[in-house]
Amino acid sequence: MTPNIAVEVDQGVQILRIVRPEKKNALTGEMYAALSDALERAESDPSIAAHIITGSNGLFTAGNDIADFLATARGTGGLDNNVVRFIRLLPALKKPLIAAVDGNAIGIGTTMLFHCDLVYAAPDATFATPFLDLGVVPEAASSLLMPRRMGYARAFAMLVLGDPLSADDAVAAGFVNAVIPANNIEGTAVEAARRLAKKPPQAMATARRLMRGDPAEILARMDEEIAAFRERLRSPEAIEAFTAFLEKRTPNFASSE
Repeated sequence: MTPNIAVEVDQGVQILRIVRPEKKNALTGEMYAALSDALERAESDPSIAAHIITGSNGLFTAGNDIADFLATARGTGGLDNNVVRFIRLLPALKKPLIAAVDGNAIGIGTTMLFHCDLVYAAPDATFATPFLDLGVVPEAASSLLMPRRMGYARAFAMLVLGDPLSADDAVAAGFVNAVIPANNIEGTAVEAARRLAKKPPQAMATARRLMRGDPAEILARMDEEIAAFRERLRSPEAIEAFTAFLEKRTPNFASSE
């Protein structure tokens, strides 16, 4: 278990906390593995009824670590299997998943929320999916789930044009349940999770399955996105975008043709 993922279990609720403040809680392969390990363990533990994922220090997550992406693009690393493992685990969870979002939720920080049953956001939360700006494509089945939840026009503006959403915008878009004061957000998530923990577990699992539908469609779209993402990672556009990001300059895509 990496120290960048803190795991706490209390009264039937597992809390997964992202703790990497020096990198704005950006996720590494090791962190994806820790999240997946904890989720899988809790799924098989009858004493745990619900999962909560949250950030720390006023941050949710800046998304995938860009240095990992650049290593893949340059051929010195691979699209970590733990990233794929985490993404494909999300639609397979049998127990409720709740998110408490404070601060920025970038990339996977936003797309994972479409697999959550409840999402609470602090007033200053910001949601952004800058995949196209990095020369890559949407992931975690967001190309399927975001248009379905938000409508095509709003999803296109977010996924392709790159428009961010505020916490209030996200409520209006239908993927955040409520805006909660930052000092109350985790408590609200915990209270909801404990209420769920008191429900009949088999009835709740059946209700979730009926509401969420067959995960096969979602997994198929994920696999399609993963194939396209891997191809795009090695493109000149992506290499230029990642390099420019790390060098804190504006990318020059004309030079990447």
